[in-house]
Amino acid sequence: MIVKKQGLNPYLPSWEYIPDGEPYVFDNRVYVYGSHDRFNGHAFCLNDYVCWSAPVDNLGDWRYEGVIYKKTDDPLNQDGSMCLYAPDITVGLDGLYYLYYVLDKVPIVSVAVCDSPAGKFEFYGYVHYSDGTRLGEREGDQPQFDPGVLTEGEKTYLYTGFCPVGDKTRKGPMVTVIGRDMITIEKEPQFIAPSEPYSKGSGFEGHEFFEASSIRKKGDTYYFIYSSTVFHELCYATSKYPTKDFKYRGVIVSNNDLHIASYKPSDKPMYYGGNNHGSIVEINGKWYIFYHRHTNGTNFSRQGCIEQIEFKDDDTIPQVEMTSCGSNGGPLTGRGEYPAYIACNLYCKDEEKYTGTLGAWMDGRFPKITQDGKDEDEQIGYIANLRDGAAAGFKYFDCRGVKKVKIKVRGYCRGAFVVKTSWNGTLLGKIPVDFTNVWKEYSAQIKIPDGIQALYFEYTGEGNASLASFTLE
Repeated sequence: MIVKKQGLNPYLPSWEYIPDGEPYVFDNRVYVYGSHDRFNGHAFCLNDYVCWSAPVDNLGDWRYEGVIYKKTDDPLNQDGSMCLYAPDITVGLDGLYYLYYVLDKVPIVSVAVCDSPAGKFEFYGYVHYSDGTRLGEREGDQPQFDPGVLTEGEKTYLYTGFCPVGDKTRKGPMVTVIGRDMITIEKEPQFIAPSEPYSKGSGFEGHEFFEASSIRKKGDTYYFIYSSTVFHELCYATSKYPTKDFKYRGVIVSNNDLHIASYKPSDKPMYYGGNNHGSIVEINGKWYIFYHRHTNGTNFSRQGCIEQIEFKDDDTIPQVEMTSCGSNGGPLTGRGEYPAYIACNLYCKDEEKYTGTLGAWMDGRFPKITQDGKDEDEQIGYIANLRDGAAAGFKYFDCRGVKKVKIKVRGYCRGAFVVKTSWNGTLLGKIPVDFTNVWKEYSAQIKIPDGIQALYFEYTGEGNASLASFTLE
């Protein structure tokens, strides 16, 4: 199937859940490899690996490439009881594509291989020392997790690690050098950054490595991208060498927009954050960060998003906002109907706090992006649980002559949606809504100022509303 969109976030269909995205360009197409969450899943990464791709000149035209590797393809997981965690891919000297991954209950790195970027991968083996001992199982080895790979010449650099706060047994992310057979270790693991217990004086304090190793090279500089101990942010460190001298440089993106002060206080979260994982890639001369957001009120239904990034002369990357326009290259057209699931800001009253456990951490008081039906049902997502004071924000639109706004709503609600162009901005107008158990369209004459605008829809009133879409006329 081919799903066409014009550079929206999330970039895949609203019913697809691909977190931990590792983007690459092969033969003028962008391929994204990640783990595969399940809608309404009870744990991370329950589904098999699939692949999506898009032409480099149209990042709104994503094509489903199908299942590329099943969890039962690994000999250690013939009963399917373990999940396929975040993978990465590289091309060997032989021109074959090598997929590196870790199963969720073992400390070793598995490898699969294919002769095309999105074909059926076949199990190849486990990364091991020259004596055959698997990496992660030798005495003194750190457990392997979240592999990131980069091949240069006859060497492949494998970056791994998982370092919870306070765990002194985990020293930090490590790099292991693998030979031309893509599986045998040539140089043993060495640490490239500290974990939290060992970070004092390192420059990584407050943004220590947690997980999600990814590696890219731009010019003569290596970029080590990772998820920090504060979970919601993707940080990066740089070096002129692949195995040493990495220095912390900053945050690229946060999946609740913390640290960003361009449109709200820097310490105000504008989306429900959670773990983050992704990487950067150059596409048609522009650079992008691929990351993921959390939906459905849990940590287990994550969706991929894209933002364009820029590099400064000193090799730093200024942090970017979460947006609804993603890879569009600029604001969306301020005319027509847009689905509500592209909200990049989603929040409720400040006095209401998150509740629940890791698996189901939001109750009915909190708005969430969700869908009807089951996993992989091709149904359009929407925002549920909009109670009094809850709001959804969308950035950005190039508005010209907008005089009327329509919304599609259902739910046991009686009140109105207030329309603004900033989260704390002046009310431009409101659209009354009432109880309805089917999607119903409501509208009002509301003039949106000309120019590039954000749009915020805040519900005020009784009950609990769901928002499917909005239309600008």
